[in-house]
Amino acid sequence: MPTTPFVTADWLHARLGAPDIVILDGSWYLPAQGRDARAEYLAGHIPGAIRFDIDTMSDETSSLPHMLPRPEVFASRMRALGVGDGAHIVVYDGMGLFSAPRVRWMLKAYGVRDVEILEGGLPAWVAAGYPLEDGEGRPRARRHFTARLDHGAVADASDIARALESGSAQVVDARSGARFRGEEAEPRPGVRPGHMPGASNVHYAALQSEGRLKEEAALRAVFAENGVDVGKPVITTCGSGVTAAIVGLALETLGRPPRALYDGSWSEWGSDPERPVATGPA
Repeated sequence: MPTTPFVTADWLHARLGAPDIVILDGSWYLPAQGRDARAEYLAGHIPGAIRFDIDTMSDETSSLPHMLPRPEVFASRMRALGVGDGAHIVVYDGMGLFSAPRVRWMLKAYGVRDVEILEGGLPAWVAAGYPLEDGEGRPRARRHFTARLDHGAVADASDIARALESGSAQVVDARSGARFRGEEAEPRPGVRPGHMPGASNVHYAALQSEGRLKEEAALRAVFAENGVDVGKPVITTCGSGVTAAIVGLALETLGRPPRALYDGSWSEWGSDPERPVATGPA
C-alpha cells in the first residue's frame, strides 16, 4: 500500500479494474484558466474514472463557493456516485496538481482513510502511454458511504482571528503574491483586495514543478523564504479553499500536516466588512 499521499501512473495502471480501487477525476478550473472540466472528462478520462465535481459536491445553501456540505448530504452524493465505505480512492486532475488535493482533503475530512493523488495527474498518465476512455463514465451501483466530519480539519473565520491574535498557528495564504498584496482586484465581486493581517504568503505554484510537488529540500526552502516555520502549526487558506489544499499537501509530505484548512478562505474574509484587511507584503 502507498506510504505517501501519491501513487504513480504505473501503480494505478497495474490495478485498473481492481474491485477496491475507485478513481475520481477531480478536475476543476478557475474561470481565468479557460478550461471546461466536464467537457475534458467527456473527451478523455482514465478508464473507469468517476467525475467528482467540486462545485456540485459543495454546500448549495451557502453563498460562498464550494463549501463543505453537511455530512449527510456528502454521504448521499457519494452513494449516488457508487463510492462506498472501504474503497481505496485515487484522485487526479487535468493540470497535474491543482484541484485533486482539495478533493482528497474533502474525503479525508469526511473520514475516508485510503485516498491518494495520482502523481502528475492526467498529464502523467497520458505521458506514460496509458489509455483513455471518452463519454460518460460507466454507471456504478449505489453503495453505502459513511461521512463523519472531522471538525478539527476545518477552520472558520473565528479560528483564523484567534490564531492571528494569539499566534497559536501560522496562517498561510496560497494565493499569488499580487493578490495577497492587494495589487490585483479579486475575481469575485464584493471581495476586497489584500490579506489577513499577520498572514504569510506561499503561492501554491512555488511549491510545484511540472504538475508535481518539488523535492523535500526545495519545499522547505520555499516555506522558509516566505517566513513559515514548518515545525509550528499552520492553517492554510487561499481564495476559495482549493489551492490551500496544495499547501497542506506540501506540509504533509514534510511530515508536518497542517492543523486545518480555512474553508471560507478569502471569499469569506474579504467580503466581510467587519474583518480587517492588510495590503502590501506580509
